[in-house]
Amino acid sequence: MRVLIVDDHPIVASGCRTVFADEPEIELLEASDAESGERVFVAERPDISVIDINLPTVSGFELARRMLARDDSARIIMFSMNDDPAFAARAIEIGAKGYVAKTGDPSDLVEAIHEVGNGGVYLPPAIARRVAFAGPAAAQSPLSKLNPREMEILRLLSAGKTLSEIAWLVHSSYKTVANTSSIMRQKLGVRTSAELVRLAIESGVA
Repeated sequence: MRVLIVDDHPIVASGCRTVFADEPEIELLEASDAESGERVFVAERPDISVIDINLPTVSGFELARRMLARDDSARIIMFSMNDDPAFAARAIEIGAKGYVAKTGDPSDLVEAIHEVGNGGVYLPPAIARRVAFAGPAAAQSPLSKLNPREMEILRLLSAGKTLSEIAWLVHSSYKTVANTSSIMRQKLGVRTSAELVRLAIESGVA
């Protein structure tokens, strides 16, 4: 089984090699950002892709969206420092088959890869329970009104990117990104981009 690890922290990649050293049936492929991750995915067609959410440039969520647009059967596990159930729910929403927190037991990632590799889905039990009981609270968040593409644009705005830079990063036109920004302001009930960014920071998106 060929597993692509997309993470920009060398220590994480090294840790993954150590964790899977006793798994001879697993071949690891590596990439450090969304662009190289997408190239490896296209060239090598891994069986499973494990993607860090907080990548340089665009996020792991955006990379997952691109992979699934190329191959809707792609098996993706999101990998994050954050064990917030909202992030796990977002991963499921975009089509990921698993979500693993880096703060959890390393065996969680091994179990996730085997489970997803066998056609299943995986959430660590603690996160699964929190996702199950977070429904009403998550629905109250204003950001629950945004789709994954809008969330990615909001994250990039919060990082200080211009609309032109965002258009290049998400492979879209300036007009589309500007229109999306306007739609987000309407959805969230804010009047300016500055208010939009402030809401993103207060909600932990930035």
